[in-house]
Amino acid sequence: METAITDSRKNAIKVLLVEDDDGDAKAFLRAFEKAEITNPIIRVLDGVAAFEVLRGTNGNTKLRKPYVIISDINMPRMDGITFLQKLREDPELKKSVVFMLTTSDAQGDIYLSYASHTAGYIRKHRITEDFLSIPKLISAYWNLVELPK
Repeated sequence: METAITDSRKNAIKVLLVEDDDGDAKAFLRAFEKAEITNPIIRVLDGVAAFEVLRGTNGNTKLRKPYVIISDINMPRMDGITFLQKLREDPELKKSVVFMLTTSDAQGDIYLSYASHTAGYIRKHRITEDFLSIPKLISAYWNLVELPK
């Protein structure tokens, strides 16, 4: 039975996937498909492109709330840590829910992510297991956590 993760107003939560690796992006999409979750997923390749979608610039339609951002760290042009830090400096976007999804186990990356108020830091060391748990994580997060309106 296909379903969508929704907010308290029954709006489908959009997922902004900031991931430059095609294999990881495909695994992410397959995980949602396997979990039969039909939320819209918008993929961009780096932090620069993510800001273009979030702000509706450079020919992109502005991404409207509700949404969750899943970001890799190691990407060209603007990496995930820099993206997260700049996101927190933006008055309109600073309350965005962001999960970091990365191969990095560097304590510095983990520290900087949480210092910039990430909702969670997920390592991609077990591609199948990790990716299959992400739809469940997002669903549980939106169903359990109260967010500001």
